[in-house]
Amino acid sequence: MKRRCRGKSLLLLVCLMLLVMISLNMTLMGGSSVAKEDDIPYENIKKFTDALSLVQKYYVEPVDSKKLIYGSIKGMLSDLDPHSSFMPPEMFKEMQVETQGSFGGLGIEITIRDGVLTVVSPIEDTPAFRAGIKAGDRILKINDELSKNMTLMEAVRKMRGPKGTKITIWIMREGLSELKKVDIVRDIIKIVSVKDKMLDNGIGYIRLTQFQERTAADMIKKIDGLKKKGHLNGLVLDLRNNPGGLLNQAVRVSDYFLKSGLIVYTDGRRKDQNMKYYAHDDGTEGDYPIVVLVNGGSASASEIVSGALQDHKRAVIMGTQTFGKGSVQTIIPLDDGAAIRLTTSLYYTPNGRSIQAKGITPDIVVEEGLVVKKADKKKSIFHQLKEKDLKGHFENHDQQKKNDAADVKTKSDKKLLKKSREKTTSSRLDQAENQDVQLQRAVELLQGWQVFKHLQVQN
Repeated sequence: MKRRCRGKSLLLLVCLMLLVMISLNMTLMGGSSVAKEDDIPYENIKKFTDALSLVQKYYVEPVDSKKLIYGSIKGMLSDLDPHSSFMPPEMFKEMQVETQGSFGGLGIEITIRDGVLTVVSPIEDTPAFRAGIKAGDRILKINDELSKNMTLMEAVRKMRGPKGTKITIWIMREGLSELKKVDIVRDIIKIVSVKDKMLDNGIGYIRLTQFQERTAADMIKKIDGLKKKGHLNGLVLDLRNNPGGLLNQAVRVSDYFLKSGLIVYTDGRRKDQNMKYYAHDDGTEGDYPIVVLVNGGSASASEIVSGALQDHKRAVIMGTQTFGKGSVQTIIPLDDGAAIRLTTSLYYTPNGRSIQAKGITPDIVVEEGLVVKKADKKKSIFHQLKEKDLKGHFENHDQQKKNDAADVKTKSDKKLLKKSREKTTSSRLDQAENQDVQLQRAVELLQGWQVFKHLQVQN
């Protein structure tokens, strides 16, 4: 008797939940669309309740009704697309903590691409970054569990954990013939979303690692600080391996560099919820040239910023093709503290380009790589992974040495020249930045712009 009453209570709960879901669907549709007869879910509701009743009646062990309902919603949403998901209360809280910039885990942004758990990008200065995880790595196992049927939220939850605990992930990477085992020790991920530096000849450098609650405000402070150090002749805005974040922060960052015009717009099924975001001329930052650095780890909000600045011809986009995550997810809280993360629209650049599965194509393609000096000190030759990107952008050091020998005759003069040359090429760049091909190319482009501007003024 108790079992029968319990079954009836479950069916009543299921029906109420489904009615709420139907109401939510009609709300998202704006209440104005006429559903096709095949789309009316009432017949399918009976199949659903019948299945739940059979599980409740015949399953080998009693099953909690809430667990069944949560599992049903989770399966429904995960079958839509990689980014729609159900978040139980504890998972929803974790997501809210993450946007505030501090959480325990590995420090990677992941998605599902072609049915496989894929790294969008590692977050700088995190355990995953230090362990050598790269954008595009495919995670096939987490500890001893295959990731094949995991949802995004499940995978995130498994990789999160207390500081100091160890996790093993197995990845497949292009160029590898077998799975690579990577052991990582979890840590508290405190993300500094904005980093800055003054480079050579008045060129500023701003790196955005993610778009969090204070990213735009912190970026503005950093740029003001750079201007206090001297006149800004140009800016490198580094969005490489930036997996995205909050849409409103991407809009604010773009608005800071644009005087007017459309920044981004969204387009979905419900027209009255589609949004357009515009720039305003209220404290717009300077007219100096900007180079935006992007790569395959630049996604979502990063693509909004680079797409807006590219369409308005406010910046030159340099690097490699971006990730191509152009969908908008809306978080809909539920009464019990859980939430639904639902893909509701796609976003487009000001010129109407869809970023979804395409990404942003750079104006100047520069492959990622390191500038490496050979061991032979007599012949210092710069090497880059892509030969086509070398042409015309690095000086001939052999020829330079001949010139040095002709012009400088004393040892003391040679030492002075060497120090001068090191100061010019290195300045305040650290060793890692000196080996960064894309950053060097960006600086060279901005320095070249200054030369041509000076020639224009003289003429």
